[in-house]
Amino acid sequence: MEPIDPTGEWPLDVVVVGSANVDLVVRVDRRPGRGETVLGSDLSTHPGGKGANQAVAAARLGARVALLGRVGADGHGRLLRESLERDKVDLGHLREAGAPTGVALITVGPEGDNSIIVSPGANARLEEQDVADAAGLLRSAPVVSLQLETPLPTVLAAARAAHRAVFNLSPPAPVPDELLALCDPLVVNEHEARMVLGAGGPPAEQARALLRLGPRSVVITLGAGGAVAADASGVTTIPSPRVEAVDTTGAGDAFTGALAWRLARGDGLADAVAFAVRVGAATVRGAGAQSSFPTLSEVEEP
Repeated sequence: MEPIDPTGEWPLDVVVVGSANVDLVVRVDRRPGRGETVLGSDLSTHPGGKGANQAVAAARLGARVALLGRVGADGHGRLLRESLERDKVDLGHLREAGAPTGVALITVGPEGDNSIIVSPGANARLEEQDVADAAGLLRSAPVVSLQLETPLPTVLAAARAAHRAVFNLSPPAPVPDELLALCDPLVVNEHEARMVLGAGGPPAEQARALLRLGPRSVVITLGAGGAVAADASGVTTIPSPRVEAVDTTGAGDAFTGALAWRLARGDGLADAVAFAVRVGAATVRGAGAQSSFPTLSEVEEP
């Protein structure tokens, strides 16, 4: 697909095609075993969803962002619209569906680690026709950011329409070779890389193995260990700043949103990943997902 403006004066920086959920969060001292009940903290409610998170993360850093997605005609849907509008995300293609707004049930452990169950709701109603109807939107940005909390055929249609597709393969699931070949980059964490490859191994070797599956570039996030970036020019390991983790919820989405924005600005892969690593590290220092996403001035330079 040819750029709509070869001078590079894009109307938007990033279009995110993906989910919008409300996160229902409880902190626990330990997670229950089978048949067991444990007491947790007061329930807190936050805007979330991988798509909305990536859009807010990029917008808060200064990107011009639009979100293509679906929510329900309910209180959770109104909460999401209001929060996205506060961060100046373009909602012209966030539509209502005949289903409840998606919900994520999150438990946060004492070390800041999280376990998540997602009820997709309206997100499961985002269809290929929605992508076709938004063709002009997808052509208006150099980067389209994608995840897997919406149906796979919709994700594939959006990747086909994108100038450059940044695809976070999360939640992990089998995907067709065509989608992998459209990724630039494919973004996975260590667990997702192992799922795709069927085996573990050193991150640099995993990145090379993932490249052989067809993506134009690959990024493996390593949590506190930083990230690995790989493309035809080689493999680069980028360390993370050392921070005290309070809550890791949304850190991967903040990373991907930041990565998409810097690639849209024209950064090389390694430089974009280095910036995204700092954004991810800044995110885990606060509680919640979007509430912890930093502004550009809050991201520490190396």
